Amino acid sequence: MTSPRVLVVDDEADLRELLEITLVRMGLDVDSAETLREARAFLAQNDYGLILTDMRLPDGLGLELVQEVGASNKSTPIAVVTAYGSAENAVVALKAGAFDYVSKPVVLDDLRVMVQSALRLSAPSAHSGSPAAPGSASRLIGESAVMQSLRSQIERLARSMAPIAITGESGSGKELVAREIHARSSRAGKPFIAVNCGAIPEALMEAEFFGYRKGAFTGAADERDGFFHAANGGTLMLDEVADLPLAMQVKLLRAIQERRVRKIGATSEEPVDVRIISATHQNLAQCVETGKFRQDLFYRLNVIELSVPPLRERLDDLGVLVNGMLARLAGPGKPAALGPQVLETLRTYSFPGNVRELENVLERALAFANDGVIEVGDLSLKGARVAEKAAPAEAMPAPAPPPVALAAAAPLGAGAPAELPSSLPDYLEQVEREIILRALTQTQFNRTQAAVLLGISFRQLRYQMQKLDIQEPEG
Repeated sequence: MTSPRVLVVDDEADLRELLEITLVRMGLDVDSAETLREARAFLAQNDYGLILTDMRLPDGLGLELVQEVGASNKSTPIAVVTAYGSAENAVVALKAGAFDYVSKPVVLDDLRVMVQSALRLSAPSAHSGSPAAPGSASRLIGESAVMQSLRSQIERLARSMAPIAITGESGSGKELVAREIHARSSRAGKPFIAVNCGAIPEALMEAEFFGYRKGAFTGAADERDGFFHAANGGTLMLDEVADLPLAMQVKLLRAIQERRVRKIGATSEEPVDVRIISATHQNLAQCVETGKFRQDLFYRLNVIELSVPPLRERLDDLGVLVNGMLARLAGPGKPAALGPQVLETLRTYSFPGNVRELENVLERALAFANDGVIEVGDLSLKGARVAEKAAPAEAMPAPAPPPVALAAAAPLGAGAPAELPSSLPDYLEQVEREIILRALTQTQFNRTQAAVLLGISFRQLRYQMQKLDIQEPEG
């Protein structure tokens, strides 16, 4: 089997020789170039498993090579060598499409890790734990235009080590997107660790992220690894990263820049190979403006921004989403389906809680459904938009509301002002109780007929009666 070939582009003879020796000892074939011109000549003649280029060359910038390789539709990973402390150059290169970067002075262990990761990406079939093949089944269901665009972006981003900031509303599936990126990357066979930054007490954050030595503090009976160690070789997702306190942001910035962490109680740092994906429903740029989030950390995390569309922008996917969720919620061998007009009713709802809310709605509706068939009345969609267009007032006057509902609405009308309720939930509960009692009274407490009058299912009416403590009169 032919050894992978690497192209090294650097005008410093000593560094170029060091890189060549290191790569040859890894069993790789190496070509070397001092200038962009020489590098282009090599690229015209050979295919490479990795290109490693300095940022500054005698006849131009290594960034030009990054852009040319990206534009050539070749899948060759290209990494850049940046000057010590030049984090801005690294970010620029990653934004331009570089796979990764190595800082000067080059740490050979870090270089070897990066090379191995790049070669797994360029020759996935030769390694276990390889990334998902392009076009293979995705966790992200749907054929709407926005979902096809999202999957296309993920395919490209999975081939890079660049930090990604995933933005989107709560419940839109940001963690699912992060897992998809990981599954399609060269790190697919390594751990994926998701951390909710808002759920960790501030006093424990450093220990949770970086770990600690035995005896480092009271209660540290054993040595423990942190999230960075747990995700070593894989991906670390920082969910709700905007909730990190400023003191922790400083420590996190250093760990990301240096790719090294120091356990509490340790005297030295340990290298970690982790790709960072962050996510938040907040606007990080606004958090920077208000001083809640550090600007330097923002630039390190927000190298590439990926937006997850809300459910209301992909309602064409509702049918396939619902089918998948019902199959999972019902369990193997149990029927679950939608009755007439249910899908149309779901499409009239805005879903402020997005995909997570859709799953909650279906789970609740399935509990009320008869024989696993969900009817419109089982959905309990509060604030749903009406699907049909209202008829003009002169053509069809609206029917008068029932007395109870009219009485409830009277304080909000144009008449004499009334005091607002001191507790809106209690007020609405009382209105609901009165309307249910009215329907039950009209039907002589025939709950089946009352449910029909109220437009809800029998099970839902029974549930509401229990919740509101409505008892059928004796005798």
